[in-house]
Amino acid sequence: MDIRMEELLQATIDEGGSDLHIRARMPPELRVHGELCPLADETLTEEDTYRLCQEIATEEQMAEVEANGGADFALAHPDGTRFRVSVFKERKRYGAVLRQIPNSLFTLEQIGLPPSVKELLFKPRGLILVTGPTGSGKSTTLASMIDVINKERGVHIITIEDPIEFYHTSKKSLITQREVGDDVPSFAEAIRRALRQDPDVILVGEMRDLETIGAAITAAETGHLVFGTLHTTGAAETIDRIVDAFPTNQQEQVRTQLAAGLQAVISQILLPKLDANGEVHGRIAAFEIMTSTDAIRSRIRDNKTNMIKSDLQTGAKFGMITLDACLLEHYRNGFISYEELITKCQDPDSVVAKLKEEMED
Repeated sequence: MDIRMEELLQATIDEGGSDLHIRARMPPELRVHGELCPLADETLTEEDTYRLCQEIATEEQMAEVEANGGADFALAHPDGTRFRVSVFKERKRYGAVLRQIPNSLFTLEQIGLPPSVKELLFKPRGLILVTGPTGSGKSTTLASMIDVINKERGVHIITIEDPIEFYHTSKKSLITQREVGDDVPSFAEAIRRALRQDPDVILVGEMRDLETIGAAITAAETGHLVFGTLHTTGAAETIDRIVDAFPTNQQEQVRTQLAAGLQAVISQILLPKLDANGEVHGRIAAFEIMTSTDAIRSRIRDNKTNMIKSDLQTGAKFGMITLDACLLEHYRNGFISYEELITKCQDPDSVVAKLKEEMED
C-alpha cells in the first residue's frame, strides 16, 4: 500500500480522530467518537507497517522495539499537532498506535468538572488522584488542572511524564517538565530528585509501581501538592488498589498515610455523546468525585472502603458525586444512550429502579 505516515496523520487530524492504528494485514484504522473505522479499503503489508514505523521512529527507538518489544515516544506533526506514539511488535510484525494530543487545553468547565474541583488546586499539600481506564482523558484533565495552577498561583510545578504530552509555558508559576527515559531514569527516581528542586506541585504521569506510589505518598506527606493517575474506576477501588500494592505488614501504615494525605479521587470515563438528533457527535466525560472529609478519612483508616459509596451519595455539599449519578444526569439530559448508561454504571439494578420510579412519578 503506497501511503506515507504524514498522510495518515493528516487524515487523523482532519477527521478528528483520537487514535490511529497501524497493523499488518489490516487497513489503517481511525478511532472517531470512540468507534474504530478503516481509513482505506486496502490492507497494509508487513513491509508497509515496518516502513511506516521507520518514518516516525529514530534508529534508537527501532532498536528498543527489537530489544524490548515496544517503544513509546511523542511526535510532532508539521502543523504543530502532537501525538503520543507506541510502536510495538505483535506476531513478529511491526505495528503502531498514535494518539492525538489536543492542541489547546480545555477549561475545567469544558471538561465538565464542578467548581469544587478547582478549589482542590489551591490546597497547600496532599494527594489528588485522577483515575480511569486507558483513553478516558486523564492526561487532558490533569493538563487542564496544571494550567489553572500555572495561571493563578505563583508556585514551582514539576511534571514527570512518559512521554511529555502537553507542553506548558511558565505563566504565574514556574514549570519544569521532565521526561522519563530522556531526563530521568524512572518515575520514582524523578520524584525523589524533585524533592530537592524546591517544588510546590508535582505531577506524576503514571503511578505504575510500588516504588512510584510510595514516593508519591511521601511527597504529599512532606508538604507538596501531588497529582497522580491510576488505571482504576471508582474511589474505593482506587484506595484498595494502592493499599494492596504494598506488602501486608505495611498496609496499615499506608492506610494511615492515605487517610491523612489524600485530598481527592476523581475517576472518569469517556462516552459517545449524542446530539439533539440522537446521533453520536463527540464524546462526554462522566465522573465520580470523592473529596476527603472526616468520614472518608476514618473509612480509609479503618479499612472500611466498602462504605465510601454511601458517603459519596450523601456528600453533594462537599462536591462529591457517584459515577452512576453522573451517568443518570447525562442520560436525563439526552447526552448518552440508555445502552451506555446501563453498560457503564456500577449498579445497573439500582439505576433501572431509579428510572422506573421517575417514570411512575
